Amino acid sequence: MSKDANPKEALIKAAYADVHKFGNNREFDKAVKAVNRILGVAPDDPTALHCKVVCLVQLSKFEEAYKFIEKNRLSSLAFEKAYCEYRLNKQVQALKTIDDLGLQPLPPNLKELRTQVLYRLERYDECLDSYRDIIKNTSDEYEDERRTNLSAVAANLAVDKDKDVPEVPEDTYEQYFNSACIQSNRQKYIEAERKLRTSEKLCREFLEDEGASEEEIIEEVDVIRVQLAYCLQLQGKVKEAAIIYADCLRHKPNDAALVAVASNNSVVINKDQNVFDSKKKIRAALADACESKLTSRQKQVIAVNNCLLALYTNASDQVQQLSQKLAQTYPQVEFEALLIRCSQLAKDRKHKEAIEQLQKFAAAHKSHEFVSKFAVIQLQLLQGSRKDAIDTLLSLGEAKYKPGIVSALVSLYLGTDNKPAASALLKSAVDWYKKNNVSSGDLSDMWRQAAEFHLRGGASETAASSLEELLKLNPSDTKVLAQLVIAYAQFQPKKALEISRKLPKLETLTTASEIDALEAANWVMSTKAAKKSANAKIEPSPSTPIEKRKSQNRKRKGKLPKNYNASVAPDPERWLPKYERTGFRKKRGGARGKDVIKGSQGMASGAAEQYDMSNRVNLTKNSPVTPVYQETTPGPRQQHRKGGHKKKKGGRF
Repeated sequence: MSKDANPKEALIKAAYADVHKFGNNREFDKAVKAVNRILGVAPDDPTALHCKVVCLVQLSKFEEAYKFIEKNRLSSLAFEKAYCEYRLNKQVQALKTIDDLGLQPLPPNLKELRTQVLYRLERYDECLDSYRDIIKNTSDEYEDERRTNLSAVAANLAVDKDKDVPEVPEDTYEQYFNSACIQSNRQKYIEAERKLRTSEKLCREFLEDEGASEEEIIEEVDVIRVQLAYCLQLQGKVKEAAIIYADCLRHKPNDAALVAVASNNSVVINKDQNVFDSKKKIRAALADACESKLTSRQKQVIAVNNCLLALYTNASDQVQQLSQKLAQTYPQVEFEALLIRCSQLAKDRKHKEAIEQLQKFAAAHKSHEFVSKFAVIQLQLLQGSRKDAIDTLLSLGEAKYKPGIVSALVSLYLGTDNKPAASALLKSAVDWYKKNNVSSGDLSDMWRQAAEFHLRGGASETAASSLEELLKLNPSDTKVLAQLVIAYAQFQPKKALEISRKLPKLETLTTASEIDALEAANWVMSTKAAKKSANAKIEPSPSTPIEKRKSQNRKRKGKLPKNYNASVAPDPERWLPKYERTGFRKKRGGARGKDVIKGSQGMASGAAEQYDMSNRVNLTKNSPVTPVYQETTPGPRQQHRKGGHKKKKGGRF
């Protein structure tokens, strides 16, 4: 018996020595083999069972570790079981495993794990309280990591503007990053941009000091740069943001969440352009690997953008399917999904069906009734049904007296040539505001438009009522006071006279010097008009005597030719070409000029005599005969000589 026990104990002892050695060297795959040797001899050894679970966890074989715990019913390994569930994205199950232990207070390791589970479940208020308690009661080398996690929780809480966010430290680049996320969630994008640039600088310096490779630095910095691009995008710097997104995606990061965010934001920048590129990127954002990495808010935004992309591509069936799935998965954006679906129906010319769906939704959801009716009105106007749009606006109840709705109704009434209805609406709006004494912002524009409309329509009493309300808002407005005088003059002259006394006197408005200065001013003229007015003659007043000047007509002497002799009569043929003059003799030298004729190119030689003016005997000096022209036979096109006249630049001739 002792002979059998000694080899078994020796084997277990040697195997445990190997497990210890491999564990210290972080060779967990070899450690698992050593543990299996122990379990082969002692299958119920609790230490060996625990060691195997730890080795599997260190090898990231969480599924295998979880099944091993369940198979062997290792209830004592609650922490390891909950951790495997946490890493397998079974957050609800992990929380149940911890809470079912019923331990109060929880051990530090379980409490910290529970806090992380709460973060994944997006229960940020509980998570924040738990981290505060851990930081308060714990002091070890992981304090900076806990403070960084606390700032990450605060960043997610900052999405809700009604919640108070604690001040977070800014000692490391991760804490700077989380602080920037708080600012961006509070829509303070300039401050967030400044902190992100600081975080990027600190990250590079820290990783370079740690001896990290360039690839590792880029992978870490890209997270910061994508958040920076988001802040730039919301500031309107779309081109800079697009460059950063493209650069980060070109690096092919291993972080699935980073790829999803950069791809989704690039799709938003593309809108209805680069549709094929957007389809490729939205598929990357919807990949299964991103499911556990993204928050529910991020996944919801990506799903909405996927529906909008289908709308841009005019894929009717896909829009219907995706919008219905969106409404089922995220009920909080059910109305947005309906709007996308109705937009596609409107594109397909199915306005009636879209209106029915919106009316049905409005009847079932009273909180969205007001907005739904405006969507219905938009579809009715696209359909060309102005009367139906007017009826829908009138069905809003007392909300129809809002200034914007009153303006829309008046425009629609005028569009249907129904001025009495527009006048009645404005009158009822004025009466409603006076009766209810409602002050919803600045109503001066509405009062002014109503008064001018009624003045043009001849409804002076209603106009006066509107002008009185407008005068209450701004008692020093002389223009309104003058309009009120004009309105009362139509039906109450005495009151008009009484109110007119409040108007400033004419002498206080302008003086003679101001009028002269205004007339002399040239600040409203163009440059040419100002110069012209400066050079213009100033007309004297009627009382100023005008001195009459004698008009002097200057006569210019005509130009005479050189060697002009007044005693000799000018040659009557001086305006004729030389070859048409009587004394002209053509040259008779050489064979080259033998057959040369005068006239158009391509002229027959028989026509030479007709145009030779030297052979005309019957011409007299006083009455030259006009030659008779005849149509010539068509000749070749004129060829331009080399070295002829060059065209002048800048002119057509």
